[in-house]
Amino acid sequence: MKLPVIKHLTQFIEENDEDFVVETIETLEALTEVPSLKDEELDVIGELISNMYGAVEVNKMIKDGTPKKEALNSFMQRVLGAIDA
Repeated sequence: MKLPVIKHLTQFIEENDEDFVVETIETLEALTEVPSLKDEELDVIGELISNMYGAVEVNKMIKDGTPKKEALNSFMQRVLGAIDA
């Protein structure tokens, strides 16, 4: 996951609608089932999906009243904590 990408996607959600990102996630998840995709292609799609899920999660935190910067930092702390565990 990349914080700049999540931040950009969070901004996109604020300016447009979360549904666009959710539908894109669903589309990318459907693409992962194409049997001819190479591992490298699946890795790229997986990274995109992860960043989009991250942005959706950050957006939920913002809707719940967490300031944007704090929501982004908190989310990344959780991700890094999960990786270290």
